[in-house]
Amino acid sequence: MTAVHEPPLPDTFPGAGEPGFPQVDLTLMQLVIEQAATADTETCTEAELIDQIQQIESLQNSLAALQANRIRAFARAHVSARISAGVVEPEKLERAAVAQIALACRVSPTEGRSRLRTARDLREGLDHVRSLFVAGELSRDKVSAIVTATTDLDRGERATVDARLADHDLPRLGTGRLRDLTRRLVAEIAPDKFTARVDTARAQRRVTLRPAPDAMTYLTAYLPVEQGVACLAALRKAFVDVSVDPAPLTRSRGQVMADTLVERVTGKATATDIDLEVQVMVPVEALIDPDSPLPAEIPGHGPVPVDLLATTTGQKALRRLFTRNGIVIGGESRQRFFTGLLAELLKARARHRCTEPYCDAPARHLDHIDRAIDHGPTELDNGRATCEFHNHVREQPGWSVKRTTEGVRTTTPTGHTYLAPEDGSA
Repeated sequence: MTAVHEPPLPDTFPGAGEPGFPQVDLTLMQLVIEQAATADTETCTEAELIDQIQQIESLQNSLAALQANRIRAFARAHVSARISAGVVEPEKLERAAVAQIALACRVSPTEGRSRLRTARDLREGLDHVRSLFVAGELSRDKVSAIVTATTDLDRGERATVDARLADHDLPRLGTGRLRDLTRRLVAEIAPDKFTARVDTARAQRRVTLRPAPDAMTYLTAYLPVEQGVACLAALRKAFVDVSVDPAPLTRSRGQVMADTLVERVTGKATATDIDLEVQVMVPVEALIDPDSPLPAEIPGHGPVPVDLLATTTGQKALRRLFTRNGIVIGGESRQRFFTGLLAELLKARARHRCTEPYCDAPARHLDHIDRAIDHGPTELDNGRATCEFHNHVREQPGWSVKRTTEGVRTTTPTGHTYLAPEDGSA
């Protein structure tokens, strides 16, 4: 499939240069969608509904392309204004743009940065991919996969990959196949950069833990492919060894593999024989009423049944923090930094996540709402837990964080305001 741009691909969307387009046309478009969402569909046939689903999917993709266009335009305007104001550090320039884009899109800074880089790189050699995106034939996820795979290339190399991709029917490929195809082309066109990227990735190998629903977690190992395959093969072999044992098999394959992983990593004889040191938030209501349905909570991992940890046979050390209506009670300090129990209270109150709107990053910094340099006190009500990114971005010109009657409110350089989530320091 070869792309032919006749006439050349427009720099913006139809109507984008007309007066009032952002304020009027987009508002009208949203109104039409809201009305369509409440329209009666009883008279539609199944075929008509499928046609509408396809059209809506295409519309979503085109709107994502339009948003990417505006993200790029904002970033260029913002960076130009900051440079004129004397800010020239690339990291600060990107951080300020990313923070505002993430808030406007109601996503995390990581996703905001990804959208900014996608919007930027689409104009750096990926004309065919961009044309399919604008036409609604490629989704945001597929476009992001292509951009991520070509992120280390220069404009010319990226254009070569784009031309090779044009020989394929990209809309018919799944995201995984599209990602693999792009990576193969990158390896052929820029082998040195492909090898360097692989070496960099191997140096970043790590293990992470993320909360999962229903009192579970995701333990993820980011490993070189041969090591990951070897680990999985060893866990599968453990199930084979158990299944040929004369004893009755009482666990599924997945359960055996998970238990074996825990046993080999911790060195314990059984997966349940683990030692615990866990911070648990216990509602005061549950202490007063033994029959209270309110669950306990492990900060950063969500609610758990009160008796859950009793199922382990290892040593347990539980540190209880008491809450009322979901808010950790008490604690203050005259120190310049949040330390000790006060630091633990702040992180626990935020569920060990950044309290900036739409950000779920781990809470690694403790920030004064009224800054310490402005004589803000080091106490619970003036503290909030944030990620490193948001603690630094608030120090840039035009940003402010204030506690109001509604909660903690962030104001960006463009004058937009965002209220912290209710389970943070609000």
